[in-house]
Amino acid sequence: MQIKNKRIDANGIKFFIEKDGREIARAYLYLMYNDMHEKPFGLLEDVFVEESLRGQGIGTKLTQEIIKEAGKVCYKLICTSRYSREKVHSLYQKLGFKDHGKEFRIDF
Repeated sequence: MQIKNKRIDANGIKFFIEKDGREIARAYLYLMYNDMHEKPFGLLEDVFVEESLRGQGIGTKLTQEIIKEAGKVCYKLICTSRYSREKVHSLYQKLGFKDHGKEFRIDF
């Protein structure tokens, strides 16, 4: 038995907010495809709000916009978060995400 591989390209959309010409918040929506679904699944990645501006709803607004966009084209949207980020977990749950498991990871 031989293991084969085939390159599958993914697309990404960067969402960001600028203030005075400077990026103060960003997040990425990656659209990835597999043979089991007609639509792609979305991966919400690298949500960031400048530290001095956190707690003002900027991350909520950014994430809501990504959820809206993903809902148009994806069959599901997933995201990950470190265990120590309880405020982020609360935000995601408030926005409709369910705690669905663990992330296992290898950094290269």
